[in-house]
Amino acid sequence: MTVPLSILDLAPIGRGEAVADALRGIVEVAQTAERLGYRRVWYAEHHNMPTIASSATSVLIAHVAAHTTSIRVGAGGIMLPNHAPLTVAEQFGTLAELHPGRIDLGLGRAPGTDQPTVRALRRDPRAAERFPQDVLELQGYLADRSLVTGVEAIPGKGTQVPLYLLGSSLFGAQLAAQLGLPYAFASHFAPAALEAAVTVYRERFEPSEDLAAPYVLAGVNVIAADTTEAAEDEARAALRHRVRALLGRGRTFIDDEADLLLDSPAGAQVREMGRYRAVGTPGEVVSTLDRFAAHAQADELIVVASSPGRANRLRSLELLAGAVGLRVA
Repeated sequence: MTVPLSILDLAPIGRGEAVADALRGIVEVAQTAERLGYRRVWYAEHHNMPTIASSATSVLIAHVAAHTTSIRVGAGGIMLPNHAPLTVAEQFGTLAELHPGRIDLGLGRAPGTDQPTVRALRRDPRAAERFPQDVLELQGYLADRSLVTGVEAIPGKGTQVPLYLLGSSLFGAQLAAQLGLPYAFASHFAPAALEAAVTVYRERFEPSEDLAAPYVLAGVNVIAADTTEAAEDEARAALRHRVRALLGRGRTFIDDEADLLLDSPAGAQVREMGRYRAVGTPGEVVSTLDRFAAHAQADELIVVASSPGRANRLRSLELLAGAVGLRVA
């Protein structure tokens, strides 16, 4: 591998698993990632999803950072329209003071949930329209140049928590280029605009105090196993899980029924969401990731260990780290 590898942990709650057990597992994944030499581990803000434990994203980051020592820990991302920029600055400023040099703040403009939950969050439906201004306001609080007269983020002021803009469209690419910020593309679930967005970002990038040259992070699904057949079996199980979650509408499908859904037009859309994936033996996965990094013009890859079951996900991360020569204990 010619680019660094990091992890997006989707913070899954397994079927029948207690939330407390899922949270302990999230810490285990981060500790394993640290031991193996991955650069960073990120968590995404989602709400009202029974299979995801990262809704209180900054709280989860604080917990993981307190149980690790060196790996960078951050948000990939915080959905900024759900929050006041001052609140985010105070939260991540506190994290930065507690864990200097280890906290990242990725920002998205989607709600991270459905419309009823948007209302429950007291979110202004028009908040996304203010996203560029909110990013600048947040940046000002963290850089000790508040744009709001008489208001400072304490903690937060002067912490310079690094910001990353997240996106899956040209909007985020254009804004990241204009502001001179790193750009993380969500190609692990929204692949369609990857090439166009990265091209726009690189062509229009304007250097800033934070970043002298464009920097692209791209998401990709990874399933590594000891054999190609085992990896493909895990990949099929992961697809069944996704189609049940997205198309099941509360019903429980056996594997044959899930396969029928996957073979339907709606299932084809689910498969397309995971277009960018590396599945196979460690060597096969590394070859795929090398090609993907070149295709995405990526400076760093954010891998999503997609195998069903925590043990399989940990094994996948270990096999990948060994294959690329990360620090394997």
